[in-house]
Amino acid sequence: GPYIMSTTANGSDSKKFKSELRGPITSSRVIHIRKLPSDITEAEVISLGLPFGDISNLLLLKAKNQAFLEMNSEEAAQNMVGYYSTMMPVIRHQPVYVQFSNHKELKTDHSPNQERAQAALRALSSPHADGAAPSSVLRVVVENMLYPVTLDALCQIFAKFGTVLRIIVFTKNNQFQALLQYQDGASAQAAKLSLDGQNIYNGCCTLRIGFSKLTSLNVKYNNEKSRDFTRPDLPSGDGHAPMEHPAMTFAPGIISAAPYSGAAHAFPPAFTIQPASESLPCVYGDVMRVKILFNKKENALVQMSDSTQAQLAMSHLSGQRLHGKPVRVTLSKHSSVQLPREGHEDQGLTKDYSSSSLHRFKKPGSKNYANIFPPSATLHLSNIPPSVVEDELKMLFSSSGATVNAFKFFQKDHKMALIQMGSVEEAIESLVEFHDHDLGENHHLRVSFSKSSI
Repeated sequence: GPYIMSTTANGSDSKKFKSELRGPITSSRVIHIRKLPSDITEAEVISLGLPFGDISNLLLLKAKNQAFLEMNSEEAAQNMVGYYSTMMPVIRHQPVYVQFSNHKELKTDHSPNQERAQAALRALSSPHADGAAPSSVLRVVVENMLYPVTLDALCQIFAKFGTVLRIIVFTKNNQFQALLQYQDGASAQAAKLSLDGQNIYNGCCTLRIGFSKLTSLNVKYNNEKSRDFTRPDLPSGDGHAPMEHPAMTFAPGIISAAPYSGAAHAFPPAFTIQPASESLPCVYGDVMRVKILFNKKENALVQMSDSTQAQLAMSHLSGQRLHGKPVRVTLSKHSSVQLPREGHEDQGLTKDYSSSSLHRFKKPGSKNYANIFPPSATLHLSNIPPSVVEDELKMLFSSSGATVNAFKFFQKDHKMALIQMGSVEEAIESLVEFHDHDLGENHHLRVSFSKSSI
């Protein structure tokens, strides 16, 4: 499509912004953000950039679902693009795309839109002289609580902004409160900017959010009062009610049983789970049953072995892309997936995986509990037979059309390797395709997401 060749972006001439320059774009202080929700706020756009440094200018083109952020330094812009290339940001369940702009600076005018953008910048910008990122732990107070708010409801709301690691709910000074730890400060910052002052239910249960002085949460039990999604093996504790709702819904729509206003926007259909593939959710727990809905085949129910695993899968997978479509994951109102009654065929839409050989978390204390990471472009491979060499594995992973950017065997153990795909989406599809792949010599390849890159 047509594009501008000039090196200055002008806010008064948004007609020129038909598309950014195609092809390789060199590093720039200006960041181009695409596929934004149509009712995006200036604060939400600014929150994407703030954790990486000061922002000197903002140009928001709502009609085109695009924005331009000018960072104070090229280094801050590089850090931002680098980070979001491995952790795609999600705003209101909608993945957004972050890349360098071909513009070297932004010129803005005095239109009402630009005045509002500048006011938002002044209000939200804070000095980054010490280079400190915002805390990853939020303190949440729920005011005017006319309806009960559960730990699961909070997780569903906050998981839209990043990976929730731990959460504790408690009552203090007759107020319902929570401490919630994200994987990174950028997610916490985005959640605070978007959710502070919002109502969970219409006209009540107002969220008041601030950063906690704590740097990490210590959770001893997984129950309705506390949860550590990195430790599904934790006990429930004496005297605590067991957790319910181990089933997840992969479906469009608002979060189940909680009319949170910010989530009421229409969402594109999620994806069809192939009945034979449990590989994607099985990274985060053991899949018991899968049911594709007869009248809505882009939706499915996935039953995990317990609700901690369901929450873990929801937190990590919601907003990721599979086969070109964003995946939407919420907790289901159903506590289990029913198998079809005897003599009633459902065309193979429901499958039972309770005795599957692919379960990773059957053994208490399994080392798999320590290797649960969010989707990333780098995959961890294990159970590689001695006869298989690097080129064979690279050819295997590129055979599905994906790009292999890098490969490295572990120095001390050639049974394991890291392989870096062209994108997070390609890595997800490769995991689904090649986990449990037969490499011969009675070796089946094990694939999971890596916390490292090559």
